[in-house]
Amino acid sequence: MKTLVHEIEEFAKKDPRTYALIGAAMEVHRQLGCGFLEGVYHEAYALELTLRDIPYRREVDLPVFYKGRKLNIFYRADFICYDDIIVELKALAKLGKVEEAQIINYLKATCTEAGLLINFGATSLEYRRFAFSKSIKV
Repeated sequence: MKTLVHEIEEFAKKDPRTYALIGAAMEVHRQLGCGFLEGVYHEAYALELTLRDIPYRREVDLPVFYKGRKLNIFYRADFICYDDIIVELKALAKLGKVEEAQIINYLKATCTEAGLLINFGATSLEYRRFAFSKSIKV
């Protein structure tokens, strides 16, 4: 029978970068709790990433492609971490389909393979990992 600790250790080995990003979010939520505006969590998360030496860029314009052609419009990701993981932060009572569609569209339109949707607005931190295969044609 697997314990929670064993499952966490397995996850950390399989995907250490995502594990580190979620860990940083957990620390922010542990320190601030819920109830702040999204901008507060953006600032705190950026500071936590810096403290943990996790490479990131904020408010990154992402090009959008259609049939292999770059469009004249951009998505703006909250964070790009490790140069290839899109991280979107929210401060909502609950995540819904709209927020999931947003991160999925970011991944598809930019051909980025991994993304995290993190919500600080609930009493317990919510996070979801998304993956997109570049082999799927958009």
